[in-house]
Amino acid sequence: MDTAADDSCRPKEISVTKITIRNNGSIRIEGDDFTVYDAEGNAFDLAGRTAISLCRCGQSENKPFCDSTHKLCGFSSEVKARKLDPIVPAPVPPPIAS
Repeated sequence: MDTAADDSCRPKEISVTKITIRNNGSIRIEGDDFTVYDAEGNAFDLAGRTAISLCRCGQSENKPFCDSTHKLCGFSSEVKARKLDPIVPAPVPPPIAS
């Protein structure tokens, strides 16, 4: 058997989703495999888009998507990447005495 031609033996490519916080602007999401959900768990139909921008200024008429209103309302926020503190595990409650 020619394993060079057998795709089942090859590792699958990992799709990476890139999220960029734009200075004074939107949150840009780019990738081949991401889904945006509303608060009730319903997925937005992104019509095959592989890139979208989410509103950060709160003024978009098309929330949660950006409509560039941040350029008109004076939104200002510059973000620099940083290391987050490690996750602190929740304390374990003491056992209930019987």
